[in-house]
Amino acid sequence: MSISLDEMKKATQLTREGRLLEATRILRRALEVPAEAPAQAPTEGARGTRQRGEKITDVAFRELPAQTHERPRSLVPYLDRAGAPQGNFRPATFEAHRFASNRRTYAYRLYLPPRTDDRLLPVIVMLHGCTQDAADFATGTAMNELAAQRGCIVVYPEQLARSNRMRCWNWFEPSHQQLGRGEPAMIAGLAADVVQRCQGDPRRVYVAGLSAGGAMAALVAQLYPDTFAAVGVHSGLPAGAARDVPSAHAAMRRPARTAATGATSAAVVPTIVFHGGSDRTVHPDNGRRLIAEALARASSSGIPLLPREQTVTVAGRTVRRTAYHDPLGVPRIEHWDLPGGSHAWSGGRAAGTFTDPSGPSASAAMIDFFLAQQLPPDAPPPT
Repeated sequence: MSISLDEMKKATQLTREGRLLEATRILRRALEVPAEAPAQAPTEGARGTRQRGEKITDVAFRELPAQTHERPRSLVPYLDRAGAPQGNFRPATFEAHRFASNRRTYAYRLYLPPRTDDRLLPVIVMLHGCTQDAADFATGTAMNELAAQRGCIVVYPEQLARSNRMRCWNWFEPSHQQLGRGEPAMIAGLAADVVQRCQGDPRRVYVAGLSAGGAMAALVAQLYPDTFAAVGVHSGLPAGAARDVPSAHAAMRRPARTAATGATSAAVVPTIVFHGGSDRTVHPDNGRRLIAEALARASSSGIPLLPREQTVTVAGRTVRRTAYHDPLGVPRIEHWDLPGGSHAWSGGRAAGTFTDPSGPSASAAMIDFFLAQQLPPDAPPPT
């Protein structure tokens, strides 16, 4: 039986949205392809291997060596109107995986956009906030939809419940504030792994996060400036803002007037910050502190930056955007001040937690800012 045009359109749309199982069912019904038996996930103890005869749906990857990693097969073939595979088109996928680092195995989700060639693609690492997980954060930010349009890979690591019962990233603990250790090492290692396996561009790797994820993103970018070309912080805190739980709560209520200490560095990393003016969870002064520290690092490095201020009105809300451009006109630091904004992802979808659908879209602004940045050609490969 041949597939109808309506069925083909529906399957293609579902594929672009990452709803691969639904698209598969449509194609199988149209082509009378018998469904396979349910796949079995590898056991927790597999650690990057699979048992003989076992199908892969959730792959446990070792960090090294890279050649031991297994890549899951695409679930849905792309078909033309006659029902035959069309060229080199590879449909979008959004699948669950695992990654081992520092003797712990982390779950993550990986979005690969539709593509027709083997060009290297930008990679965006997205760090969720407390109580969230990868799927929830992907839904709320709608980053996958934008990544499909712009041709970006998106990675969503998940915090372990045994590492933090609220699933917050431990940005405030000294054991997670050092190069080569803890959660920052896992995040940087995962980014490098995705670059290697999925044809990512090592010069265009970015990290962004919300709340505790935003604080961890700021920290990771400072620890690994040779890996991440830019950072996006939404409702987060500067690197080194706290050294334990009490100082973390104090910084969230109102940051210290002096510069952050501890996990900071002189690295100049392009930075975009979103923060709501009515955020009652993380004081908005933290967003201003992030911008002040980024400007100070740029100034000490001799990088001249020119500010451009504008107001943007979205759905009746007027927000302030200040972008600091280099002499070539490229924005290197960007601050979105959201008067009346709460502790929520601006412009996110209501289907996710901690979102403010009224906008403007933090995801769209971040992806535009990210794609204007890249590491210099002589930068060392990500580690």
